[in-house]
Amino acid sequence: MTENFPPRSHAGTPGTRDFAVLRQARAFDAARFLRLRLGNHDAGWVRLDFTQHLRAWPGLFHLDHRDVTLSPLLGSEGERTEALAGVIARLAEEGLVSGWRDERYAVVERPGAPPLALIERAAARFFGVLTFAVHCNGFTRRGDGTLMWIARRSAEKPIDPGMLDNLVGGGMACGLSSRDSLRKEGWEEAGIAAERMAHATGGRCLQVQREVAEGCQHEQIYVHDLELPPDFNPLNQDGEVAEFRLCRLPEVVELIAAGELTVDASLAALDFLFRRGVLAEADYPGFRQLLR
Repeated sequence: MTENFPPRSHAGTPGTRDFAVLRQARAFDAARFLRLRLGNHDAGWVRLDFTQHLRAWPGLFHLDHRDVTLSPLLGSEGERTEALAGVIARLAEEGLVSGWRDERYAVVERPGAPPLALIERAAARFFGVLTFAVHCNGFTRRGDGTLMWIARRSAEKPIDPGMLDNLVGGGMACGLSSRDSLRKEGWEEAGIAAERMAHATGGRCLQVQREVAEGCQHEQIYVHDLELPPDFNPLNQDGEVAEFRLCRLPEVVELIAAGELTVDASLAALDFLFRRGVLAEADYPGFRQLLR
């Protein structure tokens, strides 16, 4: 059963067929940021109003009109990691970095490049470093069509509290592959056993770069789909999900249009809807700009 239905305007402008979230995912003005440089490498983006806080370490950061450059005397990944750890700890004490995870992200210039440093996950957006995430659209088929599982984030989450989300989604910590991350997040967020999670199929890779309250989200999202049996019921294990709901696909479209899903979850769900022919991708040109 193919669940096509006519495209409609989701941007509030007559004649357009783009969702507001597709603009939000690209809402980045480089003039409001300085480039973060580690060695001879571009490593991130620091918002102009955040740079003043880095002046407390004049021997560690050099600031000019274009860049924030970490001291070249720190020549190794280990030295940079140690120096940045002290900075991040102080920023957290001052409330400039929140949502501490005790989880490290690798700072890389591009996917697959060796780490320039490792930093606490909570500081990734302050420094605007490239991060990686996995999202999985959990869906099931019933006699009258396909339905998608949607989760509501806990009100205690440091980012996007209480918003709707994909069934499974999370950042990729240093040393974990996308498959490792899927298995980890699948169990923690929805109680999906590793054996079942292994059946997830790959979607596409989407790239987001946007200004956010915490600084800059510069992230690659690896989308996956997982078909679940009709009698499956997700069960959160880590307290980060408040509830789950099963939605028909037209309802998912409306939730995206209303801005009730997070930006990341909206994009992952749209990737599913386009690939399945529920919506015509050609009618939403903003999506093509996010494909990596």
